[in-house]
Amino acid sequence: MRTANEPFGFVAASYLVRIRRERSVNLRDLAAHMRQCSPDSVFYHTFQSLETHHYSTFSSDFAQWVMAACNENSLAERLAVDLLDYVDIEDVRRDLVSRIEEHLGESPEIAERKAFEPFHFCEAVEVTVPLDARAHTLAELMDGIRRMSLQTLHYHFINARLRLRLQTTDFSHWVDTGLGLPELAEKINRVPFSTLTLEQVRKRLLDTMQPWVER
Repeated sequence: MRTANEPFGFVAASYLVRIRRERSVNLRDLAAHMRQCSPDSVFYHTFQSLETHHYSTFSSDFAQWVMAACNENSLAERLAVDLLDYVDIEDVRRDLVSRIEEHLGESPEIAERKAFEPFHFCEAVEVTVPLDARAHTLAELMDGIRRMSLQTLHYHFINARLRLRLQTTDFSHWVDTGLGLPELAEKINRVPFSTLTLEQVRKRLLDTMQPWVER
């Protein structure tokens, strides 16, 4: 079994929610506030919201609100971007705002139609604590994944794409550079997260890694 020279360090992560002053009552408001809200707010309503919206096609808070409060399903579908494609939160912001503005250009009459309920912008404050646990082998990494909280799984598997500015995760980055298994790293990268619950992500990761344990 391969042993890495540098171990994988597990981090316990949790997120505090802070309510911001921005509040949208229609789609024009939403686009305006999305342009100038903090990157942490865009992150909270897209990447972070995956913790609660895995059951839905419209996995971001923005898309959920547009569908439920504005009754604009076609726009909600446009806002259901695949976050697997992004490594920069500003790219997410630009794409979402552009899609809203394009939709309003096609249907200007809905821009100021009042929503059933307002959209309150929030942001996530990340709190991390390094753990004593380390992984030197793939089997030890799998054991850590089995035991970690869902928020820690979110940190290492989803949030890492923005932190590393690469289309990769903490797990796949270490599997590639630490264990020298680029093929497995690519398989880990391809595990979807927009359409799975975090528990399903955990199981898919473990199933993906298991055949490589004895290689």
